[in-house]
Amino acid sequence: MIMNRLTISKRFELSLSYRYHNGALGEAANRELFGDKAGTPHGYGGNWTAFFVFDGPVDDKTGMMVNIATVKRRIGGMLAQRYDHKFLNQDTLPFDKIVPTPENAVRQMLLDATGLFADLPDRRLAACHLACSPFDGATAYADGRVERHYWLEFSAARRTYSPHLTDEENRQLFGMASAVSGHGHYYRLRVTLHGDIDDDSGMIYPEREAESHLEELKDLIDHKNLNTDVRELAEKPMTTEYLSRYFYNRLNRNMPVTRVRLWENPYFFAEYHSENYYMLGLKDSFQAAHRLHCASMDDGQNTEIFGKCNNPAGHGHNYIIEATLNGELDEKTGILFPLFDFQDALKGAIKDWHYKHLDRDTPDFSDCVSTGENIVRKLCPKIEQRLGRDLSRLRLWETPNNRFTLRKDYPKVK
Repeated sequence: MIMNRLTISKRFELSLSYRYHNGALGEAANRELFGDKAGTPHGYGGNWTAFFVFDGPVDDKTGMMVNIATVKRRIGGMLAQRYDHKFLNQDTLPFDKIVPTPENAVRQMLLDATGLFADLPDRRLAACHLACSPFDGATAYADGRVERHYWLEFSAARRTYSPHLTDEENRQLFGMASAVSGHGHYYRLRVTLHGDIDDDSGMIYPEREAESHLEELKDLIDHKNLNTDVRELAEKPMTTEYLSRYFYNRLNRNMPVTRVRLWENPYFFAEYHSENYYMLGLKDSFQAAHRLHCASMDDGQNTEIFGKCNNPAGHGHNYIIEATLNGELDEKTGILFPLFDFQDALKGAIKDWHYKHLDRDTPDFSDCVSTGENIVRKLCPKIEQRLGRDLSRLRLWETPNNRFTLRKDYPKVK
């Protein structure tokens, strides 16, 4: 049975200092373990971004799971007190005792924030994501799991095609990307590791070893023609989906990789999780106005709950959506789903909302408040109807700080 699960995510930015240092070890041992990141006793700087993710029921009247303003006030206050503009090793317990790695930091942030919402027992702080730089971060989940993320960027040329198809079949499926002359992309690869956190290092897997394996991969593919210069890819389907599996299998030889996500450009990615389980994601956007207002509440209640978002004349956003499919790879074509059909479905689904006022110009929100929670729930079936299949996930960014995600919980494909 497929179950829907809605989450909301709130983004926070932090400026702080820290150093990788284990007080139980001597300076030489810290230097051996952490290299340059052992730093000096004074620490060094970082700009971190934290995302706190909630799940739970949506209130039928207000259309909200949890008031974003409440999340901002409570978590923002905690972060200001404990993390922002602090030297973690000195100012923030327990980092005088444990190493402030992304794994330890995100786990502690989730713990610190969870207790702030004890008065909302049916709304759960489900996860915390932490980006420490454009190239590394971590995620902690309410069930105790912690993951570490690394990003690798590279430029490469390719011809998108399958050797199992004729030239005409490739042209119909891949369009201009199937041209023999090829084309290029600036790729971003996210590699996610899983496992227990080592007490001494505070890491799931040694950071320097992970970076070394990623550099080896980059040497193999950066500024290369993937069809002709990478022997293991010769005469294989050259698709983003196939490449994600290739990168997973190569990196998983040495590291505890749980999944990889390959962005071919800022709007399209493929993700591989093992056991022939793929995800395919596509972004689009629409510009729309709305007003958060519940007709069954008086003006005072609406102002108290929705604040400035209750402005009678409305306000608006450049909404960004990210739709994701999952399933098995067609080994003949090398794809999960035709990209052109995916693009058409997204554009068709948002067409009636683009350059409109959601409450006044469309019938979709006559029965509910046009919150992010309700927008993503209304949009999902519109896309699925055009696709002729279910989405596995639909995300909506109202602003860079506020994200709403509707997930379908499937059993993994074997």
